[in-house]
Amino acid sequence: MNRAVFLDRDGVLVEDVNLLTRVDQLRVLPGVPEALGDLSKADFKLLVVSNQPVVARGLVSESDVVRVHQELAKMIAALKGPGLHQFYFCPHHPNATLPAYRKDCDCRKPRPGMLLRAAREWNLDLKASFLVGDRFTDIVAGAKAGCRTVLVETGMHLERPIQTPEPLDIAIRADHTCADLAAAAEWILRR
Repeated sequence: MNRAVFLDRDGVLVEDVNLLTRVDQLRVLPGVPEALGDLSKADFKLLVVSNQPVVARGLVSESDVVRVHQELAKMIAALKGPGLHQFYFCPHHPNATLPAYRKDCDCRKPRPGMLLRAAREWNLDLKASFLVGDRFTDIVAGAKAGCRTVLVETGMHLERPIQTPEPLDIAIRADHTCADLAAAAEWILRR
């Protein structure tokens, strides 16, 4: 079986600009390409798992999100970072502007649907995998999937949790908290 590092996008890989809708808003955070390189060399699959409520709000299409992810992959490669294995995203929101995306789905974090899907597709050992996120809901999703979790303080870690149709288990805690993805990678590699 394989092992992975699941990465939230905004606030972990790129600067969180609140409702990123255009490629010109992408700003790769310092140290990200090097941290990804270290994780890749240790044979982790690098999988992005991101809630994208901008689709549900009608601000962009799913194809637009795919284009943003393709550009992000190019930017990381241009900075000498490794390829990301796959991008997963949830376009839904419980109070979506667009009725087609108003769903109580299993893929929107804090639910673990994206991670479980990736585990099936990549033959992952979730207990040997990690999730790195900047919000409590990321940590809950990782814990529910059976991963070890790292909360980074480069994004929305101090903000209120995102809207979710179910109560959050406030007893869940990150296995580690650190400044950024570089520190998270260092901690993961020592496990």
